[in-house]
Amino acid sequence: MPLPRLTLPALALALPALMGPAAAQDRGSVNPKPLPPLANPDDPSTPAKALFGRVTGPTSGQARSFGSYAKGCFAGGEALPLDGANWQVMRPSRNRMWGTPHLVDFIERLAARAPQAGWPGLLVGDMSQPRGGPMLTGHASHQLGLDVDVWLTPMPDHRMSRAEREETSATNVVRSDRLDIDPDVWTRQHTALIRMTAKQPEVARIFVNAAIKKALCREAGGDRGWLTKVRPMYGHNYHYHIRLACPGGEASCDDQAPPPPGDGCGAELDYWFSPAVLNPPKPKTPPKPRPPMTLAGLPDACRAVLHAR
Repeated sequence: MPLPRLTLPALALALPALMGPAAAQDRGSVNPKPLPPLANPDDPSTPAKALFGRVTGPTSGQARSFGSYAKGCFAGGEALPLDGANWQVMRPSRNRMWGTPHLVDFIERLAARAPQAGWPGLLVGDMSQPRGGPMLTGHASHQLGLDVDVWLTPMPDHRMSRAEREETSATNVVRSDRLDIDPDVWTRQHTALIRMTAKQPEVARIFVNAAIKKALCREAGGDRGWLTKVRPMYGHNYHYHIRLACPGGEASCDDQAPPPPGDGCGAELDYWFSPAVLNPPKPKTPPKPRPPMTLAGLPDACRAVLHAR
């Protein structure tokens, strides 16, 4: 996820280590097994992801987000139903179909509008854990109940079985050389769907692979204001990541700074296709892994969220 204090060259080295496994194409499980209990859950050194990753349900009460997208949690979450008229939830075994009511409502409304873009419906990937917080695998963000990954695969014309949802691979729309989209799978409907999403006022940012951003820049025509919200990011060649702004009046929720002005289609985008990014040099000595975030590294309110009944 974006780290504002890092330069782009630093991001080129830092992001692969931060993103971890559990991408959209990784399979789930038809018969998931619960995680074993922690031996010492009250130990201050216990990683926060081990604690939040074992919570299976939301808190009751008012919905509120606490902290930032990569360091936070939320109360009063809701699960997106596994099926709607224009959406289906993928990888339900991950139990990441949770968000604030604000996000759930947004997804339902976006799904209802998807056919206007020639898109039959949304395949919804990771949202958040039931109370947000750091995840055991796959994301540095998605902690506030305000992020959702939408697959770049159109919803099929049938209700998918549990096995299909867990095992079907998402569609990679990027060419193998990573320099552009794959014309055999990319369609004008992809552009229309992302454009429609970016124009929604609640959306703060959309993260896509740089090759997808290149295609959007090329296909946007004269209507370019929405491109400001669409930011290139590592991975994201199987899905696009929607981030909502903090709801108005929630002082406990920390918004990101607005994206830079302009459409982001010039030198800023060219950088992502430079050798420094496509083939970054390997460090002479592997960097030491960062210690995992503990509960003390999250907002104080997250302790109460974690332990709430």
